[in-house]
Amino acid sequence: MKRAIYIIIALIGLGFCQQIVAEPVGSEFNPLKSMANRKKIPVDSTVVRPDGFDEKVIIGDDTVSIIIPEKNYGRYDRGLFNYLIIPKGQWAFGLTASYGEFSTDDLEMLSIITDLDFKVKAYSLRPSISYFFRNNQSIGLKFNYVRTMADLQHLSVDIDEDLSFSISNISYYSQSYSASVFYRNYVGLGASKRFAIFNEVDLTLGSGISRFKRYYNEELKDTRTNVTTGALNFSPGVCVFIMDNVSFNVSFGVFGLNFNREKQITNEVEEGTRFSSGANFRFNIFNINFGLGIHI
Repeated sequence: MKRAIYIIIALIGLGFCQQIVAEPVGSEFNPLKSMANRKKIPVDSTVVRPDGFDEKVIIGDDTVSIIIPEKNYGRYDRGLFNYLIIPKGQWAFGLTASYGEFSTDDLEMLSIITDLDFKVKAYSLRPSISYFFRNNQSIGLKFNYVRTMADLQHLSVDIDEDLSFSISNISYYSQSYSASVFYRNYVGLGASKRFAIFNEVDLTLGSGISRFKRYYNEELKDTRTNVTTGALNFSPGVCVFIMDNVSFNVSFGVFGLNFNREKQITNEVEEGTRFSSGANFRFNIFNINFGLGIHI
């Protein structure tokens, strides 16, 4: 046992002697720096995983620290680090899409709702593009297209003799377009370039049209609505790199300001306009977005 300990101490001493000989004359010896400099880091356009004493990687022709330096404005240093997750100069292309369809034919529920014929179809497409002007920080554009179609052929409701009715031939159609400018700031959770959290701020402007057709007193009512919307949203989220250049993102709407202006026309007769605005200070379960991103 003692012999093994002596051998280990001798090997450590021999290693330090080799480092001292390798250092230039007149330079201050730093064993950690020498061990880091001895490891060659390949030049690549992707982030090289650090290990050992390596604290910097080479992105293109620039040497970048894996821990992004940030000023500590608080009184205490909590030891939290922002690791490099996406370097400066990269482009990111994202796409979020959804599709849903529901259909019933002569459906009966609890002997109260009978003869239900209802069809609905909705889909959306949300492409995006962004550029990382700084490490872990990007700015970009998003576009949004949503289309919804619903058709109620017949519905009968029979609760008792005094409360029963039926409706039929009702249709609804809407489509909307919007564009937004957004800023996203990532916080890397480790040197492995796999997991990160982010906060996104986007300013959105959009417009759309909807059409609602139904019969009232045996007269067809056709109502068209022109909609103009705007919103300022704050959405935190989680980013997971499933491959080196492909990420999966989930964002949650938690705070936002919005306004909505509607103009209605029924049977070619203008009925007026309505303006509404509001603020959202809570978690919105209807504003959860899933998407994929490609980074080049």
